[in-house]
Amino acid sequence: MMLSGWLQRVRDELAQAWAITVKDMKVYYLRPGMIMFGVLMPFFLFFSFSVRREIAAAQGVARLLALTIFFTAAAAGPFIIPLERRLGTYDRLLAAPISLLTLLLGKTAVGALFALAVSFTALIIGITVFDVTIAAPWLLIAGLILGAYSFAALGLIFGSIPTRNPGDVQMPSTLLRWGLLFISGVFIPLEEMAPAARAVAYLSPLTYAQDLMNHAVLGMGLLDPQLDIAVLLLASVLFLIPSMWLHHRSRQLGY
Repeated sequence: MMLSGWLQRVRDELAQAWAITVKDMKVYYLRPGMIMFGVLMPFFLFFSFSVRREIAAAQGVARLLALTIFFTAAAAGPFIIPLERRLGTYDRLLAAPISLLTLLLGKTAVGALFALAVSFTALIIGITVFDVTIAAPWLLIAGLILGAYSFAALGLIFGSIPTRNPGDVQMPSTLLRWGLLFISGVFIPLEEMAPAARAVAYLSPLTYAQDLMNHAVLGMGLLDPQLDIAVLLLASVLFLIPSMWLHHRSRQLGY
């Protein structure tokens, strides 16, 4: 009886999280802020850094997939939560009979699904237009899902900052993402980095997402793909901890 009750509780919590996700998908996916920071930015970055560089189509697709899940997934939290605070709708969610973890999981899934949709579009273009072959489909699926969810949880940290103005969190969120981008192995492969630079690159979760995309698309990477998966899985859990603390802090401050 205790096990059945626990399973029912889990099902109820997941259903509540999904209801939050569906609501945000309908309301916010076509907002200009989501389109600008979540869709256009990764493609602009990719083409600006790839123009006049002699890179193979498969290598370009691997980079584009890593950039897309990174920027698109992390764009939702800093935009949606402060906007909902300003509109007064976020207080209704906090007052609802759901746990804070359920609320955060639902918000994280919004960014993750958004990133998966955009990444899937880029993947289809790469396969159909540039005739790219996927070396390890299961690694591609694992990398996209884990990367999207971990980076969505990263963006949720900034969305949890006590403020009602999305602009207050967009700047630090963008600065962090740019910093993680430039120290990662996206544009400069890990094997071409100096030892000191490579040690710094290991601090960026994007490095492991890019390495996993290399394994999936190119069939080779510098790190063990199991390590990449473990780091992304751990990051998706650890990134929720500061979000929960900031939410408690926000309630104390009246946000």
